[in-house]
Amino acid sequence: MARRDALHALQARLAERLQAAPSQVQAVGWLAVECAGHGLLFPLASAGEIVALPPIQPVPHTQAWFLGVTNLRGRLHGVVELGGFLGLRVPMAVDSLPETARLVALNAAHGSQAALLVDRLAGLRSAGSLQALPDVAGERPAFAGTCWRDAAGRAWQEIDLTALAAHPRFLGVAR
Repeated sequence: MARRDALHALQARLAERLQAAPSQVQAVGWLAVECAGHGLLFPLASAGEIVALPPIQPVPHTQAWFLGVTNLRGRLHGVVELGGFLGLRVPMAVDSLPETARLVALNAAHGSQAALLVDRLAGLRSAGSLQALPDVAGERPAFAGTCWRDAAGRAWQEIDLTALAAHPRFLGVAR
């Protein structure tokens, strides 16, 4: 009898949660990374696997920010040195990358076999912990989303990875 009561209580709690789920607002989540001292936010739904640096095979006649290709779980991915691509610094060479550098693969749902090299991971962020900053006048690429400020006063630039993967400059790796 006690098992039956416990089962009914569990079913009641599940039904309650299911009813409440559609009315709850989903918290926006980002992966926070750093490139050349700048804070960047990648939407969690767009980011894929995060890995320590595997061997990267250079590809001749490509942009300086395109480091080459690497094998991630049996699939070749193009590696983009994000700080160099964004113009935050002169693109770094593979042999001068910091130990904290990581690759963030784009979600396979984007149809892009790309991985972004970032200087270091800075954790996860949610909309509740950030304050949106007003848009600054000026030309920005289509993949530059909202700029946010955290409680410590640090600015974080949101990067729309879907728009980045489709951006003509990102796709134009050939020199």
